[in-house]
Amino acid sequence: MKFLPILFAIVLASCATTKNTPKTIDQVVKTSCGTCNFEMTADECELAVEIEGKHYFVEGSTIDAHGDAHNEIGLCSTVREAKVIGEIKNGVFVATKFELIEIK
Repeated sequence: MKFLPILFAIVLASCATTKNTPKTIDQVVKTSCGTCNFEMTADECELAVEIEGKHYFVEGSTIDAHGDAHNEIGLCSTVREAKVIGEIKNGVFVATKFELIEIK
């Protein structure tokens, strides 16, 4: 019984030092307009990605940076793939690299 307070202190200390560090994402993801194709809520067309079945708006790139969003292969018209590197922070994907994959 005298070891119970020591055990409790160790458990508390380990919980206090555990950090929720963001995981770097480096993969090919589905991307499109979040409003037009992923049923997300926004005032206008915005770039979004799908990671592990969840949709996130993108910071670090814009929908207009990837051509005419409203043409036949544009991101408001279709879901495409992109090679991305970044992290999910506060419910947003913060991209350090966002490269749309060419359609073959």
